[in-house]
Amino acid sequence: MATLFEPLDLGRLTLPNRVTMAALTRSRAGRDGIPTQLHETYYSQRASLGLIVTESVFPAVRCRTFPGQAGIETSEQIAGWRRVADSVHEAGGRIFMQVMNGGRLSHASLQDGAEPVAPSALASGTAVRDFESRKECPVPRALDSSELPGIVEQFRHAARNAIDAGLDGVEIHGANGYLLHQFLSPNSNHREDAYGGSPENRYRLVEEIVRAVAKEIGADRVALRLSPQNNIQGIEELDADDVLATYGGLLDAIADLGLAYVSFLHADPTGELISELSSRARANGRTRIILNSGFGHVTQHAEAETLVQHGDAVAVGRLVISNPDLVRRWEEQLPVAAPDESTFYTGGERGYTDYPFYTVSS
Repeated sequence: MATLFEPLDLGRLTLPNRVTMAALTRSRAGRDGIPTQLHETYYSQRASLGLIVTESVFPAVRCRTFPGQAGIETSEQIAGWRRVADSVHEAGGRIFMQVMNGGRLSHASLQDGAEPVAPSALASGTAVRDFESRKECPVPRALDSSELPGIVEQFRHAARNAIDAGLDGVEIHGANGYLLHQFLSPNSNHREDAYGGSPENRYRLVEEIVRAVAKEIGADRVALRLSPQNNIQGIEELDADDVLATYGGLLDAIADLGLAYVSFLHADPTGELISELSSRARANGRTRIILNSGFGHVTQHAEAETLVQHGDAVAVGRLVISNPDLVRRWEEQLPVAAPDESTFYTGGERGYTDYPFYTVSS
């Protein structure tokens, strides 16, 4: 049986180990959305991980979701990510970019005045922080069907920009209550056209995006992040049969592509649902599975070893923040440092690039 410290062929890459960095919001870019020297340092420090997945990156400023989020839209943003990718590769690492449209989980003040959009005009009932203060997420504008090709184009163009910037691949964010999850979930998608109603209709946009991105950059450089039954940020997926029909149907529909991997976030990642969905994703013999148990607790070494027996790799969040050399610490059974959660979204180097590598005096 595989262990965390064995290599893994994943798409075009061979990972030296199976500990991957989950996409983590850190809010270190400015209003211009350009990655900085801090980003270069932060990601290259973690190059010993099997795979780094960047923070969620916006494909266009009109779908920015939080302050300090980096973009992949302008030439300056692309150049910033090129410096990040070069730094990671020089340190021996591998890096995918997570691309996200926040949908209704935003505010016009974050999007240069553009009104947040969603599958339906249904508020999330949540709040968001902009550059000045915390604000209630407004009732979004329902997307017209004529606008949906533009959403597909956002993701396609962002993927092309990421590859041109030197990143190794793209992870499409279809999880955690953001726009694509809003289309998948029946409580946030009340559409009556070809993109709402049945499971097939609700996953249609996600399938179109995945196919467009795969055609643009190659399916073996494309991944998909999903969080079925992750009932946060206004999402409710309570009908188990519908969940299986929706997510299982989506995975069946894109199986022919042979994506690099599908990443699942779920409270019970070794349970019946994720086991079934993993089996469907793997049916093509090429797609790998990355597992994560979600936001509720810190993924420790023992749990990670269990997860890799059910998937092919594990996504780790908090401990990767506070232990840039986490692979070594776990492999050599060294102490791990706890993250300072008060610095997760504050900006600056504190709690970002100042966590030390292990030494005898650590």
